[in-house]
Amino acid sequence: MISIPELIRNTNVIRYVNEHVCSGCAGTLCTASAHIITAVIGSGVLSLAWAIAQLGWIAGPAVMLLFSFVTYYTSSLLADCYRTGDPVSGKRNYTYTDAVRSILGGDKVKACGMIQYLNLFGISIGYTIAASISMMAIKRSNCFHNSAGKNPCHLSSNPYMIMFGVSEILLSQIPDFDQIWWLSIVAAVMSFTYSGIGLGLGIAKVAATGTFKGSLTGISIGTVTQAQKIWRSLQAIGDIAFAYSFSVILIEIQDTIKSPPAEAKTIKKATKLSIAITTTFYMLCGSMGYASFGDFAPGNLLTGIGFFNPFWLLDIANAAIIVHLVGAYQVFCQPIFAFVERSATRRWPGSYFITKEIEIPIPGRCHRYRYKLNMFRLVWRTGFVVSTTVISMLLPFFNDVVGILGALGFWPLTVYFPVEMYIRQKKVSKWSGRWVCLKMLSMACFMISVVAGAGSIVGVVLDLKVYKPFKTTY
Repeated sequence: MISIPELIRNTNVIRYVNEHVCSGCAGTLCTASAHIITAVIGSGVLSLAWAIAQLGWIAGPAVMLLFSFVTYYTSSLLADCYRTGDPVSGKRNYTYTDAVRSILGGDKVKACGMIQYLNLFGISIGYTIAASISMMAIKRSNCFHNSAGKNPCHLSSNPYMIMFGVSEILLSQIPDFDQIWWLSIVAAVMSFTYSGIGLGLGIAKVAATGTFKGSLTGISIGTVTQAQKIWRSLQAIGDIAFAYSFSVILIEIQDTIKSPPAEAKTIKKATKLSIAITTTFYMLCGSMGYASFGDFAPGNLLTGIGFFNPFWLLDIANAAIIVHLVGAYQVFCQPIFAFVERSATRRWPGSYFITKEIEIPIPGRCHRYRYKLNMFRLVWRTGFVVSTTVISMLLPFFNDVVGILGALGFWPLTVYFPVEMYIRQKKVSKWSGRWVCLKMLSMACFMISVVAGAGSIVGVVLDLKVYKPFKTTY
């Protein structure tokens, strides 16, 4: 079974940094911290101002700190599962799924793989929605600028989702993602670019008005109903969980670390440092966004109702989001592509349709190279991208989708499997104090995931009441 860590070990920024950027410090605390920060900071940061607006100045930062602590603690448990048996000389587990298979085995391996692939499929939908919103934001910001704010500039998201889908169909036909490692590097740089611009615009707006908006308890009753406040608060928890999810690639990152000292010791230090930096960055972005807009903080900081000027800077930020999501979509979909194609090859090893490759000469300066076209890959990957695009057009709700993804992936991948593997690996006695505490932590996080998922699902249901498929405008 192919998992996302296996792809990332071969294709993403981790390999490039180790081989090209940090050749003198590869596999150290330095590089491990850089990998984690790069993995964590993504499009989820854009929804944090909205999330804090739902929870308020007390609960918002408190929930963020809670998730940072839980993520650090469970990541430390997971780090001890990199080797089966002896923490120094035991058998290495190169991917998350390898660790689950080696330590837990049985149906839990299948459950882990199913959750991973379902989560990855959902992430591809969320990225399609986010990319289309940023494309529309560029069009709308220029429209507002040209009309001096008089034209509401309503747009449909469908053409932009189709544009994004077409670009992903083309990129998905590249058989070996390692050949375009530069796309992952550019995507990582873009994530810091748009996050930094959002933070800078928030600081500038607060400085201009001289006031911090918002309240201790979050969005006020009247702006929303009591029921809406409850559901939106639960959804906000899911958004914050989505922003902190990186445990699924932690073992992969740990696999890049040299020893001695033991890999677990180094990765724990890297995790502590990285989460501290990321939490500080998240606090600044979310808090400054909430301070700027108060109850009306947009669901997406750079594409909502908030910033219209300087429009050229917003265009740069949204262009950075689009480039980031183009690359991120491919990174997160490649494990699904590989799993289906390898499964098909094993099931029908002699099939002409599945195994035959047609060599097509590449014109121009690359005439010596030939592209190997596989019909199964062409049909299957195109169908996958089309399906994510169509679903995105049916459910174009960024915040709700982000909340559902956060709830879906947080408990099983960040808490449940690390806790269960640690108990089995360390032979923690049943009903001992540590066993009870670990089980209580897992159960508490399960309940958080359930209520966060429920809040996001209710959000989708409420949105669907006023939504017409394929006809929504912004």
